[in-house]
Amino acid sequence: MSNTETTVSSTDTPGTPAAADSGPPSADPRRTETDRDAAPQFVLPLVVHLEKTAPPARTDALETAARAVLVLLSDERAHGEGEWAAAVRDWQDARIRKVVRRARGSEWRRAAALPGITVDGGSAEVRVFPPVPLDGWPKELAKLQVSGTELDDPEPPAAPDPAGPVLWLSPDLEMSAGKAMAQAGHGAQLAWWELSGAERAAWRAAGFPLAVRTADADHWAELTRSGLPVVRDAGYTEIAPGSCTVVADHPALR
Repeated sequence: MSNTETTVSSTDTPGTPAAADSGPPSADPRRTETDRDAAPQFVLPLVVHLEKTAPPARTDALETAARAVLVLLSDERAHGEGEWAAAVRDWQDARIRKVVRRARGSEWRRAAALPGITVDGGSAEVRVFPPVPLDGWPKELAKLQVSGTELDDPEPPAAPDPAGPVLWLSPDLEMSAGKAMAQAGHGAQLAWWELSGAERAAWRAAGFPLAVRTADADHWAELTRSGLPVVRDAGYTEIAPGSCTVVADHPALR
C-alpha cells in the first residue's frame, strides 16, 4: 500500500445529526474551507492486519474498513458525553482525514491493545481508533507503515445485492489498497450523515451490510449525476485534487 492519507471536504456532507449519534459537522454557513483548514487537524487511524502468509482479499479489506468507520461513528463512546466524543467532533469539524496503516505479528498485538474497535470481515481484520491529532499519533501506531504489500482479489467479487448499500468506486482512478480503503470509509461516512436516526439504527442493527465495487463507465456517469453522496478527494496523495472517488448508494437515499 502506498501513502493513504486522504481527506474529504466536510462541505460535501450537508444535513443535521440525529440525536445521540455522531453526525456531520456544523452546517454554519459562515464556516469556510479556510476555517476548516485553520482548525486543529485530526485523523482517524485505521490499521489493517496484514500477515505475509495470509493477506486479506482486497475487496474484503475495503468493505471491512468501511464498516469499521460506521462502527466507530455509531459507538456510544463517540457521541454525547462519551470518552471519544470530543475527538470525533473536532475531527469532523476540520478536514475528514483517514489514514490506513498495516501491521503484522507483534505490531498488530500492540495496536490491538490500544483503545479502539476491531472489525472482522471474511478474510480481513481492521482496527479503527478514535481520532488523534495529525501530529500526535500514539507511538504504537506512528511507526506502522503506510506502504507495503498490495492486496488482490483471488477471484472477481460477485455482483452486489441491488437492494443493499453499495459504495461504488470510480472506474477512472487507480488507487492503492490503502487509499481505496480510506475512500470507502469516506463513502460510508457520507451515507451515514445523510440517513435519518431511524435509518441509521436499522443499518446498525443489521450489522452494517454493504458492498464495495468498481462501477463501469456508464453506470459511473449516472451515479455522479444522481444526487447521491459523492467523495471528492483533497488530492494530498495518489490522485488529483477534486477527483470523484466514491459514490455512496444506500437504498434509503435513492
